[in-house]
Amino acid sequence: MQLKVKLLKWSAGIPVAMLNHKTAGKMGVHPQDRINIRTLSKNPKEVTTIIDVVKGIVKEGEVAISSELEKYMNYHIGKNVEVNLAIPPESLDFVKKKLNNQELSKKEIELIVKDVMNNSLSDAEIAIFIIGIHKYGMNMKEMICLTESIRDTGSELHFKQKFVVDKHSIGGIPGNRTTPLVVSICSAAGLTMPKNSSRAITSAAGTADVMETIADVEFTVKQLYEIIKKVNACIVWGGGLGMTPADAKLMEVERSLRIDPEPQMIASIMSKKLAAGSKYILIDIPCGKNAKISDIKKAKRLKNKFEALGKHFRKNLKCVITDGNQPIGNGIGPTLELMDIVKILDPAQKGPQDLEKKALFLAGNIFEMTGKAKKGKGTKLAKEMLLSGKAFDKFKDIIKAQNGNLNRLKIAKFKHDIHSKKKGTIIEIDNHLVNSLVRVAGCPVDKPAGIYLHFHVGDRIQKRQKIVTIYAESKSRLDEAVKLYEKSKPIKLK
Repeated sequence: MQLKVKLLKWSAGIPVAMLNHKTAGKMGVHPQDRINIRTLSKNPKEVTTIIDVVKGIVKEGEVAISSELEKYMNYHIGKNVEVNLAIPPESLDFVKKKLNNQELSKKEIELIVKDVMNNSLSDAEIAIFIIGIHKYGMNMKEMICLTESIRDTGSELHFKQKFVVDKHSIGGIPGNRTTPLVVSICSAAGLTMPKNSSRAITSAAGTADVMETIADVEFTVKQLYEIIKKVNACIVWGGGLGMTPADAKLMEVERSLRIDPEPQMIASIMSKKLAAGSKYILIDIPCGKNAKISDIKKAKRLKNKFEALGKHFRKNLKCVITDGNQPIGNGIGPTLELMDIVKILDPAQKGPQDLEKKALFLAGNIFEMTGKAKKGKGTKLAKEMLLSGKAFDKFKDIIKAQNGNLNRLKIAKFKHDIHSKKKGTIIEIDNHLVNSLVRVAGCPVDKPAGIYLHFHVGDRIQKRQKIVTIYAESKSRLDEAVKLYEKSKPIKLK
């Protein structure tokens, strides 16, 4: 049936459409059914979407679309489109196949990813796929296919420079904001580092969330090339570049489920590195109690999987297993983490030493991988870039190129200091509980929200000494965060 496109200026969070109840009756469509919308152009576009049936808002002969669907398909308002009832996609059988612990073929994985992209699979059906992966995993063949399928859904970057480097952490550790430091240090020494980063999935903030406190992070591919030409580096949100858009859709569902399945995580990271044109890739795998990877044997197995994929795709890839037993740095939350970064980069200030030490270690590894420094000398070169102020100058150049300014930083409207009720030594800071706490405080949406840790594991504390400061943008969120802290007790003393 041909219907006229109508845009209702409302956001549903996902691409959806509405039909008048009389039109729906003629088509045999019920609420929550799927319809296929196809343009009548020479090179037609089509999408499958969930339908809602209404009275009054939409006239007969019209199909109303959400702002997400309009943005996704770039429909012309008032133009006719072909609308039909969509049959369940074949890929749904393959989704169920994975949930039954069966191996998927290359064609089956490709079709699942294709239907994720064209909206043929609903969020609930994508969730089934993710849960299947989470429960039963994937073998190396499946991970290679998933990586390639995700990579092929978007644009790819190509650079002529010899040393195009990248660094990525599997995440999960509060405050582990080494990327802006590593990018600044490495690019200050002449390496090309087009870093496209993600937003938070299970933690308080992703690198893109942190950078967004002072600079723009969404650019076109053309704009990114211009930034690289100017300053030889960038720190942007990968989702804004049109790279691996299928991964972005999968991650949206993962956020709602609060899980990050290992095979999907590996495919997500590798597809982004391949699409970014990276030639040298360093993967940081934090390991420790309450980290994503709590067992050293699991960390080594993950390391082997990454390195096997690197070899398959002919990339110079190295994994390092780092300490993930507690948060890194002092600030946890976009603004507070950025403040830690500036304190480390600025030779006139002193930032958290654990975060600085880790950033130097990672940058040193990259210098040795690329031959910029001899084996065992990489950390020394990284320290020279940092102490000389060259890394800070490069960071400011990157910020300027991304239309940013350090003066954009805003402190939270409300804060509350928590003092120790007894003296003792900190024996544990629970990463999971800390991540839950900062999310209640408003992270990552409220950029100034978060917590500031005044001490770390092993530090001696006196009674009534300030140990944590909680920041929030509203009094209600602050109160809830304080209640959660008192209830969960993320910091343990002995």
